[in-house]
Parts: sequence; C-alpha cells; structure tokens
Amino acid sequence: MCGIVGYAGGRDATEVLMSALRRLEYRGYDSAGIAVIAAGQTQVVRCRGKLVALQKLLAEQPLGGTVGVGHTRWATHGRPSDENAHPHKVGSVSVVHNGIIENHAALRDRLRASGRTFSSQTDTEVIAHLVDEAVAAGAPDLAAAVRCALKQLEGAYAIAVLSDRHPDEIVAAKNASPLVVGLGQGECFLASDAPAILEYTREMIFLEEGDVVALGRNSVEFTDVDGNPRVRKPRTITWTAAQAEKAGYPHFMLKEIYEQPQAVSDTLRSRLLLDGGDVTLDGQTLGETPTRVVVLACGTSYHAGLVGKFLVENLARIPCEVDLASEFRYREPVVGAKDLVVAISQSGETLDTLCALKEAKARGARALAICNVVDSAIARASDLVLYTHAGPEIGVASTKCFTAQLAALTLLAIHLGRRNRALSDAAATALVGELLHIPHKMSDTLRASGPVRELARKYMHARDFLFLGRGPNYPIALEGALKLKEISYIHAEGYPAGEMKHGPIALIDDGLPVVVIATRGKGHDKVLSNLAEVRAREGHVIAVATRGDEAIKAQCQDVLWVEDAPALLQPLLTVLPLQLLAYNMAVARGTDVDQPRNLAKSVTVE
Repeated sequence: MCGIVGYAGGRDATEVLMSALRRLEYRGYDSAGIAVIAAGQTQVVRCRGKLVALQKLLAEQPLGGTVGVGHTRWATHGRPSDENAHPHKVGSVSVVHNGIIENHAALRDRLRASGRTFSSQTDTEVIAHLVDEAVAAGAPDLAAAVRCALKQLEGAYAIAVLSDRHPDEIVAAKNASPLVVGLGQGECFLASDAPAILEYTREMIFLEEGDVVALGRNSVEFTDVDGNPRVRKPRTITWTAAQAEKAGYPHFMLKEIYEQPQAVSDTLRSRLLLDGGDVTLDGQTLGETPTRVVVLACGTSYHAGLVGKFLVENLARIPCEVDLASEFRYREPVVGAKDLVVAISQSGETLDTLCALKEAKARGARALAICNVVDSAIARASDLVLYTHAGPEIGVASTKCFTAQLAALTLLAIHLGRRNRALSDAAATALVGELLHIPHKMSDTLRASGPVRELARKYMHARDFLFLGRGPNYPIALEGALKLKEISYIHAEGYPAGEMKHGPIALIDDGLPVVVIATRGKGHDKVLSNLAEVRAREGHVIAVATRGDEAIKAQCQDVLWVEDAPALLQPLLTVLPLQLLAYNMAVARGTDVDQPRNLAKSVTVE
C-alpha cells in the first residue's frame, strides 16, 4: 500500500522522485505528491489521481531543489482528494506516511486544544503537527523532533520528514511498514520498496523495527527512538532495474506469467540433491521434526499454503493446518514448541501475517518464513527463512511469486519427509526428478496457451464464474477465481468439486461458465462426474485437462491443456491457464491489469 520515496544529493530532486514513484505505481494508489526544498523553503505539489495528473501540475509549477520526498497514497483515513494527498505540510515540516496511526483521534483532539488547526481528514497530518510542535519547542535537530513525535504514536508507520529549518536532510522511521535506504556517491535515496531506486543504486540498507535514520548527501545516521546509535550494514541487491521493466510485454502481469518457469527454476536451483533424492534448505536445519505444521498467510499466499497442506501431509505425514493470518491471532490459537509455523508472504511485509507470526512465536512455536524479499520484516522475525527467487513482481495480482511459493513448499515437504523417514529413497528420488522437469513443462504449457485469448473474448460479458477442483487442485480453483475477481472485476467463486452438489449447483444455468480442473490422477473419474452434472444443467464447461486426454473433449465446450505431471506437482501447471484466462478477460474488458482498483501490492495495514 502507498509508496514513499526520498532523495538527498546533487541531482534534480523532482526528476528522481517522479522516476521512483513511477516504479511504485504497482503498489496501488489514488493520489500522489512531492515536496522539494529549494532556497530553504519546502514547496509541495500534490493531487488526487494518477502520476500523470501530478506530472501535469509540475509542468505548471516546477519545483527546483536537490532534497525532497514523494508519495503515492492509498486511502485509509479520508477519501481520495487533493487535501488528503501527501505530503502534508505543517509550519516548517512536511511528512509522507504509510500505515495507520491508531491513536490519531486522541492526538488530534489534544493538538486542537492547544490551538492547532487541521486541513485534512488523514491520520498523517497528526504526525506533521507533532514534529512541528517538537521543532518549535527547540528540538536540537530534525531527528530529535521526529523521535519526540514517534514516542506519542501508536500503530504502524513508515514516515519521511523534511523541515525548512534543516534543508539538507531527510529523517525517516519505520515501525511495521517497509523502508529501504539506497546509498550512492554523494547522494542517498529512500523508498518503501527496492525496485523504486534500483535505477540509481543496488547498495541498500533495509530499516528494521524502531529504526530512525537521518539522510544527507554524504551521511546516513541510524538511531532508535530513544536516540541510541544503531549500526546497519548495507547489502547488494542482485535484481537489476531491467528486471522491473516490461521488456516489451504490454503489462507487467503478462511478463511475470511468462517468467514463471525461470522463477520456479531459480527457487529450486542448488536446493535439489539429485544423488540422494533430497533437498537442502540453504544449509539450514529445522532441528527436531515438528509434530504439526501451521501455515499462516493471506490472499494468494494462503492458496499456496492450502497446496502446501497436501504436500506436507502426503510427503511428510505430518498434520498441517492452514490459517488466514488475519484471523489467527484473534482466536486464541493453540500452538507450541513442537509446532513449526510457516509464514508465507511475497513481500515479507504483510502486516496481518507478521502479527500472526509474532503471536505464534510468543506462544513458543518455531517459525519459518517463505518470502521473496531479502531482510523483509517477516524474514527478520522468523527463526529460519526459505527465500523464493522470483525477482521483483510488479503486477498487483501475484503470479510468479505464487508458483515460486509452491516450489518452496514442495522443497519444505520433501525436506520434512526425508528427515522423519516418511518419504522413501525411491519416492524422493522420483519426485526430485519430476521437479527438475517442471519448469520445462511450465514453458510448454505457456507456449500452447493461444486459445485462451479467444476464450476470453467468448466469455468476457459473463457476470459470474464458478471454478471447481479436487485434491491439490482445489486451492488452484480458489486462486483462479481470485485472479479473475482481482483484475477483471467479474464475480467468481472457487469450490472443491465434490461440494458443488451441496449448494453451488443451484447457480448453474446456461449463463454460467464453469471452469473445471480435470487433470489425470486420483479423483479424475469423480471430477468427470461433476463435469457431467454441470453439462446436464446447461452450464458452459471450460476444462483444464492433461494433454492427450481426448475423451474430455466430448464433455465440455472448451479445453485448456496442461502437460502431464504427478498430482502433487500439478498445481504448478494448472494455475497457468487460469492466470492467462484472468489476464485476457481483463484486457478484453479494458480494466487496469497491473493496478486493479482498490488493491495494493503490499498490504501493510490490518
């Protein structure tokens, strides 16, 4: 959600800030603005709408200066409007903020009672008043004023602050919302996500909880909220700026769909031990085999976790529960020292998942993170980390991070199965061999996906869709429905195929397209029976089937083919045509594929 950027150096700040904000558009936003210090005065330009509207304003009101901050806002407190857009300037202080300040109402009342007035509905303006109050009271420097304000805040935040009285620096702080500092020669950068500043530097420092950092052209000073020095070491990010570009594709989402074979291959690479039919978790050890695995995740990552349940229970014979992280800590969960909690998040910053993870650890559980961003909050809060290697994912609707998560969960399940000897040498060797071929099969499935575009045009006016699957393909039905909802705005539901007769069958008529995942394997005959039930009620059947299964053609209107694979690995293939179906439906309907309405890439509020 939202995006923060900052720059202190010798370049034109407006140019740097706007370039960085464009790279954060994928996060979802409804207004934007920048603040730049010139001749000791901070000038702010902001407006409702996309960056093109802000660019038009800047053409009319150019800002000069070499120090500044920028922001793209996703509305929480206050509707999308010019006055609610960031940055917020109060007195000498300008602030941009991601997150939610939970005690903003009480602080607003206190500040109003002291004579201060407010011009917006946002919680962020409270922060600007608090910092300005501390500056006016004689704080020795801007960092001290920010720390004074932070001690009064409750909630999640990442902030960046400018002051006319300290025109050569930016002060930033983090609590449960991501921020990264980029280091250059005679310049420093700030962003809420690394891709925003990859064009300028790959030397980065990821802020940790409670960090306060003062940035100048040639200085970076870290402290905690009490002013105690903190030492943070930079790390080199291996992603390149080009990886975050479209590379000739019309949308990031389509590019990322076609990058999935490489993302899965990179996640598996060097972790498969062919000789012994085993895997390594980057040299990490889980210690004593857990008696239970508890997966915590949200959205698409939750669907990956549901597939993980099939993998862990089948390969390791360990009970596995999958919880929506947003619900977990509010139900007095029963977890303990013998449980392994697996937190899944592509960004590693999903606040619901982070809070659930901390709850589980407080109750004694061991924690393993599966995420795509090095040194993210969830990674740091976990005992062990299994990074996916999907590279930057820009499209809001996750695709390649999902399949990379499936690959990581497969590695974890094999590792557990080998440790407790539930998975035999022969079975493990065969499965590892199959895994090696999965990226190639994914490529073959994508190459043969031409009919999806025609199918999308055929069904683009449908108001509802039903997705059905069994076993490990049931979560893929959920994911297919979610993707269609997210980017085409068509109502869609995913169900276990066997549950159709227990309610959803009432919806089926000649106006309802039903996507049935009917690949070969256990339960194939039962899925065909479900398919026949749909046909008997004049539903339009779109089957996802194993290539060569000619018998299925007679039982449905349309078929999307995938390559053959063992049942536990099929989700890595069956999700591909469903992603492409959602993508092509959205394109046909003219929606914003990469930035669907009301959604954000990294959900850092509860």
